[in-house]
Amino acid sequence: MKKPLIKCGVVEDSQLQRRTVINLIKKHPNLELIGAWNNAIEAKNGLLDIEIDVLFLDIEMPILNGFHLLDNLECQPHVIIVTGKSKYAQKAFDYQAVDFLKKPLKSNRFSIAIDKLLKLHFHNTNIETEKSAPSIFIKSGVKQYKVYLQDILYVSAMGDFAKIHFEKDSPLIVAGTMTYLESLLPEQQFFRIHRSFIVNLEKIERFTTRYLEIKNEVIPISRQKRRELKNVLY
Repeated sequence: MKKPLIKCGVVEDSQLQRRTVINLIKKHPNLELIGAWNNAIEAKNGLLDIEIDVLFLDIEMPILNGFHLLDNLECQPHVIIVTGKSKYAQKAFDYQAVDFLKKPLKSNRFSIAIDKLLKLHFHNTNIETEKSAPSIFIKSGVKQYKVYLQDILYVSAMGDFAKIHFEKDSPLIVAGTMTYLESLLPEQQFFRIHRSFIVNLEKIERFTTRYLEIKNEVIPISRQKRRELKNVLY
């Protein structure tokens, strides 16, 4: 699946340098130009109305320099410093800049900076997505495990225990009846397809009147649940 575009802003008082950065952004498949400003004052006002993921920022600009702009932003995006002065390098990283690019800008060095940005941005995005994903705590042995609902494929009965099967991780053996586990799982996402199986509806790949398949696992459908399953899926 194609990664979503990273929204970019450019602040540069030199028209030539600004155009250079803009052209490099437009050529990159993962970047999208959202705004470009001649100076920090314009950028400060412009960023009140739009959201960006990364700011390509010059330092030496009239009235308000690049660092002062960052100090005045309520929500700071990732920052890539673009300047002709090496003396700003240490301070740039004090502001947690993704990278420091020295003018005149070269395309190969720009690409290195974007590789760093992509790794950082999508790593942070995945963390935030995971944090906000629906989850439950389930006891296995003496420990309570946080289980993300989106990772569950299905649950199978094992006598007085149950086994939770995941997309990537090893199965988790838990004490408790299937009825108890069914009560923990949201009914809009999980369905008791058989007395011995609860399935994640989002993970069903194909089904017939007698069974369904999830990740090459064949799971039986009880006679009583066949019509109900169709109603749930359709």
